[in-house]
Amino acid sequence: MRIVEMFSLSGKKAFVTGAAQGIGQMAALTLAEAGADVAVVDRNQERLKDTVRAIEAVGRRALGINCDVTDPREVDRMIEQILDEFGTVDIAFNNAGICHNEAAEKITFEDWKRVIDINLTGVFLTAQAAGRVMLKNRKGSVINMASMSGHIVNAPQPQSSYNASKAGVLQLTKSLAVEWAPFGVRVNSLSPGYIGTEMTRAAVQWIPTWEASTPMKRMGMPTELMPALVYLACDASSYTTGSDVVVDGGFTCL
Repeated sequence: MRIVEMFSLSGKKAFVTGAAQGIGQMAALTLAEAGADVAVVDRNQERLKDTVRAIEAVGRRALGINCDVTDPREVDRMIEQILDEFGTVDIAFNNAGICHNEAAEKITFEDWKRVIDINLTGVFLTAQAAGRVMLKNRKGSVINMASMSGHIVNAPQPQSSYNASKAGVLQLTKSLAVEWAPFGVRVNSLSPGYIGTEMTRAAVQWIPTWEASTPMKRMGMPTELMPALVYLACDASSYTTGSDVVVDGGFTCL
C-alpha cells in the first residue's frame, strides 16, 4: 500500500464524543473529510446539528446522538444506535471533557466529581463500548483525549481536578493498549497544549501568561491537532499503540 493510501479513512466508521463544538466538532469533520462516516455525540443537540450538516456537506454519512457519557446505560444505547446505522465501529475519538478552575481547598465534591466523571469515567465508558465491538472484529483504533495537563501542572489557573483527570486518561490509555494489543485493537491518546478554542479564548486574563510560557509564543489552532488525529485513526499508525501524541508548541519541554 502506498503511503498516501495509508492515511485514507475511506470506508471506516467512526464516532466522536463532545462533537458539538470546538476540537470535537473539527475532529468529526476532519475524519469525514478523510473518508469516514461519523457518528457525533453530545448533549447539545442544537449545535450538534451543525456538525451533522458539515459532515453531510462533504459527502459522508452522519449520525447525531444525544448521550451523557457518564451514564453506562446511555453509552450502551449510543453504541447500539451506531451499530444500527453503520454496522460497526472502526475509530473512536473519546473527546468529551470539561475544565473547572478552582483552588483545591475550595472546590466542592460535586464539582470535583463532575470533572472526573466526564473526563475520565466518560472516556473509559465510551472506550469500553467501542472496544467490545473492536475486539470482536480484531481491529480498530481508540483515541482518547488527554492533555499536556496530564504531564505538567498548569499555571496560573488552579485546576487540580482537570489535571488529575487527564493524568488518569494517560494511564488508562496505556492499560487498554496493553490489554487489547493481542486482539488487533490500538489505543492511543492525544495531548494538546493551549489551543485557541471558544473555551480557552474566554480566559482572557491568562492568555498572555500561557503564550509567554510556550516556546512558540502562541496558542495552537484546532486545525493543528488534526493531522495527529488522522494519523492515530488510520492504517499509517498500525504499529503505534499506548502512545501519547503531544501537540503543545513545546510547552512540556520546559
